[in-house]
Amino acid sequence: MNEKNSLKELFENYGGAIMGGIIALILCFTRIYTILVYIVIILAGIVIGNYVQKNKSSVKEKLKEFIDRF
Repeated sequence: MNEKNSLKELFENYGGAIMGGIIALILCFTRIYTILVYIVIILAGIVIGNYVQKNKSSVKEKLKEFIDRF
């Protein structure tokens, strides 16, 4: 039971980072890049995913303003 709680807590705290990393991995494996580019894309996906998860409301507002400009 404790393991389930810790896994749930992990996904609640780092779900955005995990999803960003998975998306970055998918992007990396569909093209042929050097290993350095893999690392940069994976890290960027993790950082962006974590930022979006932690700042959902401000990201929503910024995205809405950006879309309204077009």
